[in-house]
Amino acid sequence: MKENTFVRRYGPIVLAGIVVGAAALLLTAAGNPKNMGFCIACFERDIAGALGLHGAGKVQYLRPEIPGIVLGAMLSALAFREFKARAGSCPASRFVVGLFVMIGALVFLGCPLRMVIRLGGGDLTAAAGLLGFLAGILAGVVFLKKGFSLGRAYPVKTGEGFALPAVMAGLLALLFLAPGLLKFSEEGPGSMRAFWLISLAAGLAVGFAAQRSRLCMAGGLRDAFLVRDFTLLAGFLAIWVTVTVGNLIIGSYSLSMLSQPVAHSQHLWSFLGMALCGWGSILLGGCPLRQLILAGEGNGDAAVTVLGMVAGAALAHNFGLAGNPDSVVDGVYKVGGIGTAGMIAVGIGFAVLLVVSLLHLPGKEEA
Repeated sequence: MKENTFVRRYGPIVLAGIVVGAAALLLTAAGNPKNMGFCIACFERDIAGALGLHGAGKVQYLRPEIPGIVLGAMLSALAFREFKARAGSCPASRFVVGLFVMIGALVFLGCPLRMVIRLGGGDLTAAAGLLGFLAGILAGVVFLKKGFSLGRAYPVKTGEGFALPAVMAGLLALLFLAPGLLKFSEEGPGSMRAFWLISLAAGLAVGFAAQRSRLCMAGGLRDAFLVRDFTLLAGFLAIWVTVTVGNLIIGSYSLSMLSQPVAHSQHLWSFLGMALCGWGSILLGGCPLRQLILAGEGNGDAAVTVLGMVAGAALAHNFGLAGNPDSVVDGVYKVGGIGTAGMIAVGIGFAVLLVVSLLHLPGKEEA
């Protein structure tokens, strides 16, 4: 009886983690950048570039994985009667927090999902990001214990729930029917891409699995710290183990702090970037992946958050806030990282999250 309960509790989330890890390995083998088979922040940044929202030529491509995740989650929610159009939970605050979550992720050079994938490839520079993510989660948990809440969402017209899935379907239509309207990188990470059908299929599979299991990078750690529930954390670990084992099997595992793909060794700013991302994810009720899933389920507030993250990606690259990877130039190892503008943006981000956290404690709204 206990064994059956254990399987029912952990089986779906572990399976979802394996699906995500396997999809990341498949996409990397099919052409996506190394240690970036799946990255919500990186892919939304590339989409922003493809739409001309920023001019960084190396990161422009309309990644089918992102529409695939949203549409996969929508199909799952519809199939299991979990699609519910709802909105109205502090959308402006969610937009702003989503913006700074993206900036923090791009300072680190990856979302929480890519952080795990980087660790699974042996990238030790991602350890600083993991520690920062944990610190950010703990900061958010402190405010949750004090009663922080952005409020509840309310039922809205069904069409509202389909808004972001419709946008994602429109983006796919642009990619397939009018690619001349989009920008495509000819070098750099944006030029490294799997065949569109593989990318779309992987996105659909991840969206479906994540919707069924409630997979969330931030939620797993939040629940572990807050209520000692390790169910969601099992999915986090399943991705890590799957990617690690897969890379060892195919010979792509490289345990090092140097020359890792699309990564930098400014460890303090990796820590702070992911701390910003983690704290913001707790305030939002889920990591960047979870926001896509919620939007696919009909949550208009999550859709606004996703738009905030896309806006954050555009700002990060238009104003030089994002991190730059380490590189080797003429045989000399050059450390990347972020400049002064990025450092200031992270500081502003922490200040904004603190204000949002304080203003949404019990009684503050009425004050």
